[in-house]
Amino acid sequence: MAKTYGVIVIGSGPAGYTAAIYAARSNLSVLMFQGYHVGGQLMLTSEVENYPGYEEGILGPEMMDKFEQQARRFGTEMIAEDVTEVDFSHRPFVVKSDAGEYRAKAIIIATGASAKWLGLANEKRLQGRGVTACATCDGFFFKNKDVIVVGGGDTAMEEATFLTRYVNHVTIVHRRDTFRASKIMQDRARKNPKISFLMDTEIVDLLGDDAVTSVQVRNVKSGEEQKLPVQGVFMAIGHQPNTHLFKGTLNMDAAGYIIPVEYTMTNIPGVFAAGDVTDHRYRQAVTAAGDGCRAAIDMERWLESQGEDVDIENWN
Repeated sequence: MAKTYGVIVIGSGPAGYTAAIYAARSNLSVLMFQGYHVGGQLMLTSEVENYPGYEEGILGPEMMDKFEQQARRFGTEMIAEDVTEVDFSHRPFVVKSDAGEYRAKAIIIATGASAKWLGLANEKRLQGRGVTACATCDGFFFKNKDVIVVGGGDTAMEEATFLTRYVNHVTIVHRRDTFRASKIMQDRARKNPKISFLMDTEIVDLLGDDAVTSVQVRNVKSGEEQKLPVQGVFMAIGHQPNTHLFKGTLNMDAAGYIIPVEYTMTNIPGVFAAGDVTDHRYRQAVTAAGDGCRAAIDMERWLESQGEDVDIENWN
C-alpha cells in the first residue's frame, strides 16, 4: 500500500518551494515532485535583482538551490521526476510518476508556465546571455544597449515600452504586417522615440559566442536578409501554462491557465493551484512565492476543516 502524504506539491519553482516550506512546518508530511527540470524558469535566469532580501542580487540557480535547501530543512521529501498521471476523482488523491504511485490528502499544483521560444539553434545556448523572455526581470541588465523585442501583441508593446527606461533603443520585430496588440498599446509604443518597428520580418539566427552580439533577420515577403547589431533579444510571443496533465479535470481558461474557484482552491476540493500556472499577468518570482504561501495556508485550513491534524502555530 502506497504511503499517504499530507500534501503532494507538483512543481519546484518559487511557488512550489514556498508551499512546501509552509506545509512542512505545519505538522504535515510533504512530498514534492520537482520535475526533470528542477527549479523552473529561474534556472534560465542569470541574475535576480528584484527579489527582496538579496540586496546584491543572486543568480537564479543559486536562489532556487536556497529555496530547495530550506524546504528540505523542514522535512520535504523530493523526487526529481515529472508527474505522468493524476487521479483526483477520490481521496486520497493519486499521483503517478516513473518512480511509482503516491497518495496525498491534498495537492498543490505549482507547475508554472513556460515561455514560448522561436526554436532557433542558438536560442537555448544564449538564454541568460542576452536572450530572455522577461523584460521586468532582466531589463535592468541592458542599460544603454540596443535590443530587440519579438512579438506583435500587447505583451510585446508593454515589454518594449518598459525597456525604454533602461536601453538605448528597442526594435520590435514582427513577422506580419499588422499587430495583434490593442490600439492604445500600439499608439503608446509608436509615440516613444526609443522604439522602432521592423515588420514582415522573422529572426533566422542569433549570433554571438558568449553573449548576443547580433541577429540575422529575413523579410518574409522578399526573402532579403540582414544582420542587426544588438545585445539583447526579448521574446514576447507568449507563455504556455504547464497544465496539460490536468485538462478535462480542472477548470481552465482558453489559454490553459487554471482558474481557482475559492482563493487558491480549484474546482476540486483539496486541490490547490499557485504561481504562474494561474497567473498570466505578473509572472514574477516574488508573486509566485506569495501564491505558494497562500495555497499552503488555504490547504492547511481546508484540511483542518476536514478534521485533519494541522499545526497552524507554525505558519509564521
